[in-house]
Amino acid sequence: MKKLSPNSRRDFLSLSASTVGAFVVAETLGNFNYLQASSVDKSGKQSPYGPLKPTKDMNTGLELLSLPEGFKYITGNWKGEMMSDGGKMPGAHDGMGVIAEDNGIVTLCRNHEINGLKPSYAKAANTYDANAGGGTSNFTFDCNAGKFLTSQASLSGTVRNCAGGVTPWGSWLTCEETLNGPEDESDPQYAESHGWIFEVPADGNGSPVPLKDMGRFVHEAVAVDPVTSIVYETEDRSSAGLYRFLPKTKGKLSDGGILQMMKVPGQLDLSKNVKPGAIFENIEWVTIDDPTIPHVEGTTNALGVYSQGRKLGGTNFARLEGIWHYQGSIFFDSTSGGNVRAGQIWEYIPSKNTLRLVFESPDKLVLNMPDNLAISPRGGILVCEDCGTTTVKTEAGIERFYPRLQMLSPEGDIFPLGFNNVIINERTMGVKGDFRGSEWTGVNFSPDGQWLFTNIQSPGFTAAITGPWSKGFL
Repeated sequence: MKKLSPNSRRDFLSLSASTVGAFVVAETLGNFNYLQASSVDKSGKQSPYGPLKPTKDMNTGLELLSLPEGFKYITGNWKGEMMSDGGKMPGAHDGMGVIAEDNGIVTLCRNHEINGLKPSYAKAANTYDANAGGGTSNFTFDCNAGKFLTSQASLSGTVRNCAGGVTPWGSWLTCEETLNGPEDESDPQYAESHGWIFEVPADGNGSPVPLKDMGRFVHEAVAVDPVTSIVYETEDRSSAGLYRFLPKTKGKLSDGGILQMMKVPGQLDLSKNVKPGAIFENIEWVTIDDPTIPHVEGTTNALGVYSQGRKLGGTNFARLEGIWHYQGSIFFDSTSGGNVRAGQIWEYIPSKNTLRLVFESPDKLVLNMPDNLAISPRGGILVCEDCGTTTVKTEAGIERFYPRLQMLSPEGDIFPLGFNNVIINERTMGVKGDFRGSEWTGVNFSPDGQWLFTNIQSPGFTAAITGPWSKGFL
């Protein structure tokens, strides 16, 4: 099976008819229309893919998602479904990525954000803490036939595996969004400390050895620079830092390295009061002396890694979640950043050592709490919302809406690509209920750009979506 990296996705596209479009989009991203992106009034602009309508799942026949005309999808890997290895599929589907490809058969690794003291669902060789029930599962999908194939547990014994990221050498880095450990006053207690990053290869044999030099904190996601192997890490806390890990050995994170926190000169806090389009230069990185400390000594709430960085002038953001490497840039979002606390999207360019605010939501109706994100093969930004059921006042009165799968064009327009429409009135796949408030997660494309993979976290399933992508910017 061929390993797949972020670079290979672009290499694949460079051989296709979309080569010119890919380069044009990359340039357009560099000249993002900040003024237009910051405007609530889009002057009646419509999505290039058209309006959304309830669309039947090719698996269950239910209208679980609303998508544009011409798009279709198939669901699989539902919570509780029997996996190929004989175990039951865990739930709480979260971050996910393609880590291998072989003649149209792709292998993906998916996180399961399971919290609390629960038994591991993986075999002993792939279990870190027998008292923890979070982890990952690997599965394969046939992009030619459009169907789910095999699935297996690949790592467990971890806690709150929220997101992570794909490596250039063909593996998945899964991140724990917690600081749980044996010191917690619970009975029974966790056998091991938590808050780490673990690596899972395409063969499904995840390593239960934490990569401790990458830090113990409330992780969310990572993005790896394919040229340098530097890993950029986000932290999902109301007060959070952006980190980078400098590995001793390229492509071998287990050899250890140095963890650093971003310092924007003269800017201790970028969580609000920043003008969209603002560019900050001469970015610095301060070194974390001990990345394994969960809390400052003698305290229960002062975070060890974050506090070390802040002491050295590290910059604060508000809940950093999704992150993605694209064409030499690192895009990441701040879930509750901005003046209305509805979200920001940032771009860091290592070669220029600059940081800029690409987009800030001016209103929850425009974008509300961005979480997982991905850059499409044609250069559009896909964003999963994690806002639950939201009620807002509009001119028409009180309006309620649910998490959306949003797409942001290089020109600064934002449109929904999908609505969560999961209402199951008759028990199907073992579940029944209204799940429209559940978040979208794990968004990413297949190497050929024809299939979009994403999850609905609860009741827990993966959807593979395809359609006329060339009509727009995705």
